[in-house]
Amino acid sequence: GAFAYIVNYFMYVLWALLFAFLAVSLVKVFAPYACGSGIPEIKTILSGFIIRGYLGKWTLVIKTITLVLAVSSGLSLGKEGPLVHVACCCGNILCHCFNKYRKNEAKRREVLSAAAAAGVSVAFGAPIGGVLFSLEEVSYYFPLKTLWRSFFAALVAAFTLRSINPFGNSRLVLFYVEFHTPWHLFELVPFILLGIFGGLWGALFIRTNIAWCRKRKTTQLGKYPVIEVLVVTAITAILAFPNEYTRMSTSELISELFNDCGLLDSSKLCDYENRFNTSKGGELPDRPAGVGVYSAMWQLALTLILKIVITIFTFGMKIPSGLFIPSMAVGAIAGRLLGVGMEQLAYYHQEWTVFNSWCSQGADCITPGLYAMVGAAACLGGVTRMTVSLVVIMFELTGGLEYIVPLMAAAMTSKWVADALGREGIYDAHIRLNGYPFLEAKEEFAHKTLAMDVMKPRRNDPLLTVLTQDSMTVEDVETIISETTYSGFPVVVSRESQRLVGFVLRRDLIISIENARKKQDGVVSTSIIYFTEHSPPLPPYTPPTLKLRNILDLSPFTVTDLTPMEIVVDIFRKLGLRQCLVTHNGRLLGIITKKDVLKHIAQMANQDPDSILFN
Repeated sequence: GAFAYIVNYFMYVLWALLFAFLAVSLVKVFAPYACGSGIPEIKTILSGFIIRGYLGKWTLVIKTITLVLAVSSGLSLGKEGPLVHVACCCGNILCHCFNKYRKNEAKRREVLSAAAAAGVSVAFGAPIGGVLFSLEEVSYYFPLKTLWRSFFAALVAAFTLRSINPFGNSRLVLFYVEFHTPWHLFELVPFILLGIFGGLWGALFIRTNIAWCRKRKTTQLGKYPVIEVLVVTAITAILAFPNEYTRMSTSELISELFNDCGLLDSSKLCDYENRFNTSKGGELPDRPAGVGVYSAMWQLALTLILKIVITIFTFGMKIPSGLFIPSMAVGAIAGRLLGVGMEQLAYYHQEWTVFNSWCSQGADCITPGLYAMVGAAACLGGVTRMTVSLVVIMFELTGGLEYIVPLMAAAMTSKWVADALGREGIYDAHIRLNGYPFLEAKEEFAHKTLAMDVMKPRRNDPLLTVLTQDSMTVEDVETIISETTYSGFPVVVSRESQRLVGFVLRRDLIISIENARKKQDGVVSTSIIYFTEHSPPLPPYTPPTLKLRNILDLSPFTVTDLTPMEIVVDIFRKLGLRQCLVTHNGRLLGIITKKDVLKHIAQMANQDPDSILFN
């Protein structure tokens, strides 16, 4: 009755608001880094940039709890992206247990690459897809040893998942499908159409979502994350409840859309006329759509519109939110609609040339579930610009091995269409929006500039701030630290010679001086700091010296002033450097940071270098 419906409606909205409120409150109070998908930040960290606390234990605990709450609230978001962040948090925390990894940044990045693969392996039950995702989308530098270590991590993750059996169906995969009908060459035309739709939706989503996120950052809206989440949740829940396809969880919806109608299916999508008139082999022939199918088509069309619009405002809010499942849902709905349309066309127009050569009367020619699967791949590819890993994830996810060619055709078409409308995928767009210093590894640098054209200081700039190896007091160094914001300082033999000795990090300097003042007797402001191996004998009554050679990097990366920028950019990309010193015959001339490189690339592309903002 009406009263029961109203009570159900009210409880549905109430639970959604409660879960969303708990999620956003926990994120805001305990771990602000636990919001979003985390993939843009992990890409940035793997490129050599440090975001302190992003992979810490608080982020792990809060993201794990709030991810459950956010998905339960019925918002248009997925758990797959955030699970990559969760896996990387686990990898980072484990690194601290071993000296070999704690002290070596490069080794730690290898662990994070493997953790990203394990994250996707768990999220989708797709171990090989996880390894390829880490290689194609997340990792910056992926040598062969990292490949097989990632493969092993993904294998262990998949084995553990299988032993826990979370879906209760004794399978690893989320959406297992069994399609019996082979696809026909003519069907590549609708598959490519789905690829075009996926590319258009991807480009539209990226533009609108980035515009909305920019508005959130630059206006008052960003100051009220709790209210924003509650408003979006309320709108989603109020619009979702009346329609059964928006009311169910997105994973269930995708599973139903991928499903091939069998004899015992009670879904409205399988409400065909004369449905029990089976052909040989127990397969159901193409049949005229019944009342249930037409009503389901209307509801799915409304679901498609709601998902397209609401996902734009959901992704990027201050709660954990993935993009894989909502994108796949949009594509699966569009694919199922097109699939049912093709099926009815083949049934009513058997005599058309395109059908009569391969589709006989009473045969099962068109599989709408396959169209949903291809559409899901196309839309996910349009948003993320994945290709190889996407196809592998999709056939591992569904078990549909013989449909690799349709998936490849749709994934490539969606990438080409989306690239024609905008070069960046959603993760790269968010990296640029957030101002992370990230060098895109896929783009070539083909200009003839030299290191001396980019390095700081320029001709009229003040001199580079340096430390000398044996003539500065604790007070001198503390003054330099308080007056500058640089994250490190080159160490030279003397200000006159400018011969380079090494590079010391600001953080290490501060900690070492603080510890020396507390623990080392007699260290005062006039104590001399030595970066040399042996300090000379001191005259009587002088305060004891402070030896800091152990925190000095004696092999900082250096290039000469005449090194082409093409090589410098390549070095920054391959090694994930944060800065590189410029020398001439061993004399220090200047420094190039990753931010200088990014500004130079923007300048060469005729953009305003100051338009690149860094957080």
